[in-house]
Amino acid sequence: MTSEDLNIQFHIKQPDQALRAALQAKIDNLTKPKGSLGRLESLALQIGLIQQTLTPELRNPQNILFAGDHGIAEEGVSVAPREVTWQQVCHFTHPQGTGGVNFLCRQHGFKLKVVDAGVDYDLPKDRGIIDFKIRRGTSNFLYGAAMSEAEMERCLECGARVVEQCAAKGSNVLSFGEMGIGNTSPSSVWMSYFTGIPIEKCIGAGSGLDSAGIRHKCDVLKRAMENYSGSGSAADIIRWFGGFEMVMAVGAMLKAAEMGIIIMVDGFIMTSCMLAASQLYPAVKDYAIFGHCGDESGHKLMIEAMEAKPLLNLGLRLGEGTGAICAYPIVQSAVNMINQMDTFQGADITKYF
Repeated sequence: MTSEDLNIQFHIKQPDQALRAALQAKIDNLTKPKGSLGRLESLALQIGLIQQTLTPELRNPQNILFAGDHGIAEEGVSVAPREVTWQQVCHFTHPQGTGGVNFLCRQHGFKLKVVDAGVDYDLPKDRGIIDFKIRRGTSNFLYGAAMSEAEMERCLECGARVVEQCAAKGSNVLSFGEMGIGNTSPSSVWMSYFTGIPIEKCIGAGSGLDSAGIRHKCDVLKRAMENYSGSGSAADIIRWFGGFEMVMAVGAMLKAAEMGIIIMVDGFIMTSCMLAASQLYPAVKDYAIFGHCGDESGHKLMIEAMEAKPLLNLGLRLGEGTGAICAYPIVQSAVNMINQMDTFQGADITKYF
């Protein structure tokens, strides 16, 4: 099962590089020493190439949070009980909105979209939750595939549809988050398969495992990988070990890249989703801005393996899209720099380099 075998196909091209020289020249001629604004300059260049313009802009940012439960949680790989998934989803969508992701969305002007990808609960109908539930949690991948090929296709399609809805509202920058007890386990497995890093180095405490819990988690995931009997293709590994919310995020990232939308990548789980998406369509990474390097063990190694450069390192490991949203003001600064700073010629200042 390869990406070509999937019914849903994405058409992702690397941004046209013809504009690179003009963008770089504009950045270099702003009233500052060349390169003195560091990452803001490289971000402005990346965003200009994504949008194919010398005057990029950011419109209607939204954070899409996909939620789902995991069969592998039955093996005690998380300290948090399964019901925390639905409880947190209800918390995020409460009228007062007092979750971690809620205050950051308010602070930075993001609209929050919450998607039920596969939560093991009948969520309230009056909270604005997008109901794309595949079923009430994946199968336990210790004993077989987490989902069928048809379910994987459905996940990719649903993730793409949410992005289309956001684009219809004028959004050209999206962050992605997740909620799903046990989802660091499939993320670790994806990381190990797609980077070649031993599973032991991909595993961390998740929501708070102690050292004995981490050893147990490692043993469970090793056995699951030993039991794997699929084709070994990237698409099959994504299907066999992934969560519904994770595969929907993959589909959303791919659709965002196809539509030329900036992708703000969050922590360990969403980085693993970008890693998985890049196994199917490598050009998706050109549209990605990595918000932060989190405190989950393995995240730094995965970031390095992807040759990515995260904007922040604040010791975060909450997920939900929080780290990506925290990094958004830096992205705004990059866009403001290229649009609002004057040139040496425009300001009548001697160019000294």
